[in-house]
Amino acid sequence: MMRIALAKGKLFDEAIALFDRAGIVVPEEIRQSRKLLVTDERSGRTFLAVRAQDVPTYVAQGAADIGVVGRDVLAEQEADLYQMLDLGIGPCRLVVAAKDPAALSKNGTLRVATKYPNVTRSFFLARGRACSIIKLYGSVELAPLVNLADAIVDLVSTGETLKANGLVILEEVLKSTGLLVVNRVSLKMNKTAVEEILTALKSRL
Repeated sequence: MMRIALAKGKLFDEAIALFDRAGIVVPEEIRQSRKLLVTDERSGRTFLAVRAQDVPTYVAQGAADIGVVGRDVLAEQEADLYQMLDLGIGPCRLVVAAKDPAALSKNGTLRVATKYPNVTRSFFLARGRACSIIKLYGSVELAPLVNLADAIVDLVSTGETLKANGLVILEEVLKSTGLLVVNRVSLKMNKTAVEEILTALKSRL
């Protein structure tokens, strides 16, 4: 039985739509109800609806064989799994933004608020810029407005939330889309089942 972890949120509906086009049956129960684990008895596939940040853990630890998750999450966590296919869904960007367009030109240590401390630290380290990371779990755009941070690193799609809060994009950290990831053991033990899903999805990209 194949277990497939789908990230709840923005990627969820797009992933299911892609699976539908590829002929991979996703049970209605997991779309319409609060159930987090549903099995399609005909195909023998079980679908898990999990928090995006938890998908790499479920797959790497073998609780799921396959997962769909954003590149931004994988970059932050560096989980031990195979990145098999870029699905092209949920396109967005991880960017540096600030209220002051000259924020990155200031002397001294830059205070940066973000949900992505590892990616942010690596980004500024590669540029030789000292920064102090302020880890937040939500409403990152608020940090510069109350002088908690000089800048933020956050995920944006249209950029409208940044504009609404008077923030401007200064640099792009990375582009993110939904990726299909596979557990290392599952790729060996269930190779035929994994390749069947890969082939079906590739045919609809």
